[in-house]
Amino acid sequence: MRLALLLAAPFPLHQGSQAFVSAQARALRRAGATPEVVCYGASDGSSADVPIVATAPIVTASKLRSSASPAKLVTDLALGRVLARAHRRMPFEAILAHNSEAAAIALAMRRRLGIPVVYVVHTLLRHELSAYGPPGLGALLDRVGGLVERALARRADATLVLCDEARDELAPHAGGPLAVIPPGLDPGDPPGFAACEAACRRRALPLGRFVLYTGNVDRYQDLDRLDAAAARLPDVPFLVATHDARGAAFGTLRVVEVDDRAEMRVLLHACGVAVLPRRRPGGFPIKLLNYMEAGRPIVACQGVGAGLAHGESAWLLPARAGPGAWAEAVQGLLEDPRRARALGAGARRHLEAVHAWPDLARRTLDLLGRVAPRGH
Repeated sequence: MRLALLLAAPFPLHQGSQAFVSAQARALRRAGATPEVVCYGASDGSSADVPIVATAPIVTASKLRSSASPAKLVTDLALGRVLARAHRRMPFEAILAHNSEAAAIALAMRRRLGIPVVYVVHTLLRHELSAYGPPGLGALLDRVGGLVERALARRADATLVLCDEARDELAPHAGGPLAVIPPGLDPGDPPGFAACEAACRRRALPLGRFVLYTGNVDRYQDLDRLDAAAARLPDVPFLVATHDARGAAFGTLRVVEVDDRAEMRVLLHACGVAVLPRRRPGGFPIKLLNYMEAGRPIVACQGVGAGLAHGESAWLLPARAGPGAWAEAVQGLLEDPRRARALGAGARRHLEAVHAWPDLARRTLDLLGRVAPRGH
């Protein structure tokens, strides 16, 4: 099955969506499919290990970060043309349209291309669109986001969601089959003690005694609450490791740019607690897979730590928990190494049981098989 993995974003890039698309493409290829990523022609210089067809680098990757902009509109039009050219060169059997923007492009071209579109829902716009606009328009933006994603699910040939919350939200509106298939991760060998020690020494961090968040610093990540929690624990370093620190302005959190994925992974294995303060449900933060692989005790919000169980594979807090509860959870795990090790081991077991790519790729192909024409 020849597949287009359509992504309205720069690729490759050190961000969660790009990591998901890359890993999915590799897994589908191992499962016997022929995937090709169709994307924006701008990246951070990362090397891609999957086939790519991209737009010309019309604008820089930094100008494509926001959810809506004139630059993105121009690039989306170019992306549609690139998709059509690639299909004429060697026809696709289906499109895996990653997130709402790509789904809108694919659905607009579906009649012209004559192939089914699977809407891959990375996050629920009903909960997240407000993070990209003025606070006074938050409620309106979220309502608009809900209308958009319901319309996309209604028109798509199939819908693939990453967690149960997204299923509950979109299943009543889906016009075709809907499946919950979370992202996966192929665990690698852990870095050695010497590598962890060296990374901490370079960053002036106490080995096993610092708190780590990895990922972007956009508003929907709710890092302000983590900043307030860090202020309550002045003796505990709180580190934000990100690929792009622009826009990061915090009082207590220490922000560092880490371009090397290997160093990010070493820092995860070296930290004492891995945190995810995000409150908005409906997606699956890719960083959670990295946290689980490292076997770190995780502190996250209920409904965002998809599939994790409180007290078994993570320490889960209510979405409305304030900085005091976050500080208490972090301090409790740092002061109780036995509990921290048990939660980290539980997280690693959950990763191996639920997020193995061979099974996830098979389930993805099963969903595609329900809508893609045979012998295209």
